[in-house]
Amino acid sequence: MDPQQLNFEAGQAQGQAQGQAQQAQGQAQAQQAQGQAQQAQAQQAQAQEKTNNLMDMASNAAQSAKETMAEAGQQMMATAQGAAEAVKNATGMNKN
Repeated sequence: MDPQQLNFEAGQAQGQAQGQAQQAQGQAQAQQAQGQAQQAQAQQAQAQEKTNNLMDMASNAAQSAKETMAEAGQQMMATAQGAAEAVKNATGMNKN
């Protein structure tokens, strides 16, 4: 073979090798991007789960506060009624 033909073939082989290397690099970058996307999705799912848990806790706390306030209101009413009865008894206004 003549040297020009050898140089031509060597250049072609080098070009093919560079093309394959670039293709492999592109595939590696695509796989890396896909892995990062999957990681981001997993983190988003974890954040959503934490948000849901916090919302449940807040809802439970609000419900508990509501029940506590209702009980306190009933106790206050009972105390006020008892005080009113005591005043009526003390003043003789009770009609029993």
